[in-house]
Amino acid sequence: MTENVVPLFKNPTEQPTEVPAPLTVVPEPAPAKPVRVWKRAGRTVVRAARHDRTRTAGRAMVRHTSYVLGGTRIVTRRAWDGRTGARYERMLRAAEAAGNYEAAGDWEERLHRFRTERHKRRMDLLASPEKVVKGAAFGVGGGIGALIAIGIALAIANGEISDVVTPLMAVIKLIRLLVVIVQVVWGPAMVIGPWLALAAVWAVGRQRGAAPQWTLPAGKRSDDAGAPITPSIVVTALRDLGVAPLTRAIKEMGDAGAAMLGPIRIAGCGVEVDVTLPSGVSTLDVQNRRRKLAENLSRHEHEVFITIPTAARTVRLWIADSGALDEPIGPSPLVTDETMTANYKTGKAPWGQDLRGDAAMLSLFQRMLLITGLSNQGKTAALRALVLWLALDKTVEFRIADLKGVGDWGMFDGLATVLIQGPTDEHVIDATEMLEGGVEEMERRIQAPPGTKFPPLILIVDEAQVAFMCPAVDDNRRQYGGSKATSRYFMAARKIHNQGRAVDVLLWEGTQDPTDQNLPKLVREGAHTRISLALGTESQARMALGDKAVDGGAAPHLLRQGLDKGTVVVASDGITIPAGQASITVRTHYIDTDTAHAIADRAKALRDGVTTLSAVEQPATVVDPLADIADVLGDKPRMLTQEVLQRLAQKNPGEYREWTFADLRQVLEAADAAPRKSDGRMVVDGLRVAHALAQRDTDGPDTAAR
Repeated sequence: MTENVVPLFKNPTEQPTEVPAPLTVVPEPAPAKPVRVWKRAGRTVVRAARHDRTRTAGRAMVRHTSYVLGGTRIVTRRAWDGRTGARYERMLRAAEAAGNYEAAGDWEERLHRFRTERHKRRMDLLASPEKVVKGAAFGVGGGIGALIAIGIALAIANGEISDVVTPLMAVIKLIRLLVVIVQVVWGPAMVIGPWLALAAVWAVGRQRGAAPQWTLPAGKRSDDAGAPITPSIVVTALRDLGVAPLTRAIKEMGDAGAAMLGPIRIAGCGVEVDVTLPSGVSTLDVQNRRRKLAENLSRHEHEVFITIPTAARTVRLWIADSGALDEPIGPSPLVTDETMTANYKTGKAPWGQDLRGDAAMLSLFQRMLLITGLSNQGKTAALRALVLWLALDKTVEFRIADLKGVGDWGMFDGLATVLIQGPTDEHVIDATEMLEGGVEEMERRIQAPPGTKFPPLILIVDEAQVAFMCPAVDDNRRQYGGSKATSRYFMAARKIHNQGRAVDVLLWEGTQDPTDQNLPKLVREGAHTRISLALGTESQARMALGDKAVDGGAAPHLLRQGLDKGTVVVASDGITIPAGQASITVRTHYIDTDTAHAIADRAKALRDGVTTLSAVEQPATVVDPLADIADVLGDKPRMLTQEVLQRLAQKNPGEYREWTFADLRQVLEAADAAPRKSDGRMVVDGLRVAHALAQRDTDGPDTAAR
């Protein structure tokens, strides 16, 4: 720009008269930044690569390529197995890994036989060239001779000497025609043959599922919920369970673990399979990983049940169809069959369905019953369904204490002889007295002549934890609740458990959250039929069902709270349990309150009418201490005062358990039969007591009764 600048002064000596304004330089506009074409193309390529169609096409390409590669591998392995003893060696290793040494010896013998026969074939092959040459020479010579003989016969018959070579020329022309056919077909066969072979291995790979799971269409992936259970899926689930000895044994098995599985059988709304575990793997290792096994099988935890059959080192897996356990099982036969009746001795209650879908029938004959579970899981409904069925036997008497008191047992008003409804201490006192009345009835039946028949008496206490935790005490300072020998409810329950079954006096209890505080061990162990709904912990499950059932696979603590309502785990000899198992899972029929009222009305129609008491009326008994003292003395002339007190306590514990020597002396002194000393010890004189009793009876009815 310097050469275009005009100087301000032509002559440096000259001074300008006027200075011109400075020039304004206008900057040139900056050129637009060019857009890089390769960036736009890259973004386009990325979007195209991430498109669903591109991904689908890529998965399809990888899938079909995998079919070809996998099919080739499978066909090659089959060919190798057919030509070598690899198959026998795999089965031998599998048997050894499973600990089945008898089968291992059998496979070793088969392998030795195969090798011997293969060696014989190879030795025969070495001698085969000589046999082939001799056979070919003999065959060709014999064939040519036969053709010439035929030609001679034709020549004689036709009178033409040229017919001698006619058969031979016909064979030569046939050979030439075959060569021409081969030349024509060979070219296309060489072109089509590889494609046919490719299609064959592709079909084998597709049939065997040789492609990775992520390449399969969404509806055919084995990791989708509801996928059919196959042997390969079960073995893979066990292999990936995280049990190192099991994983190692499956990898070492030549059959990839198939020898462990029994047949997969359809069982109700699922399938069942027995798995024989390899040596070094315990059944507990599998049981403790139930959730992971279920996830490996594409199922929820509650859809897989693990039990222990009779066979050693074996677990039985029951795998439900996806979502099948969330569907209702249908109405109870008590609802659908209005003509149904019950038989306490020979009948079984139609209670629900087991996991196989078979009807679950429970016998109640001479069985104490305990049902436990978390609140609002259907405990009362499950217990009430059994009672409603048994109510259809008009010979059965019910005495019911509902310590929740919200009307769940209201339909038994007019059906049960005692119906107590309420959660207060007064209701617990009435329930305790109801049980003690059952004890008195039991003792009366026991003392009856042998062979006497009595109608069944069922004592039912719902929400029994309220009774065990009741702090109320009676006039003798004996607590109604608790688990000590002084607890009235506890002792009454124990007495019925000990002897009630023999005379058909039974106790059925329902309780929440079983613990040692609200369900003492001696009471829960006295139940013949133990039932549990969903529980919170394994320790509660052991309290509810016992260690044997839980160790055998019973897991009520794994049932889903709120979702598995009415699903119970039963440990009892009154229900059919699969061989080798200690419990069974049952989905019970739900009978709502309105329907329960209708069934109860049918039961009432079978009876002549029952007066229901809302509380136990205790008889007004008159206690005569002097007569009781005379009774315990019997014919003895004298008895130590301490022994008299002991015998009185045994005769009437409620009245004399707390008696002291002062109480005894007060009664005897009032009758002029005060205790005296004999050989330095206080005794009660039998003659004095008898004389005082006779004198009192003579004087009149005024007694010392209280």
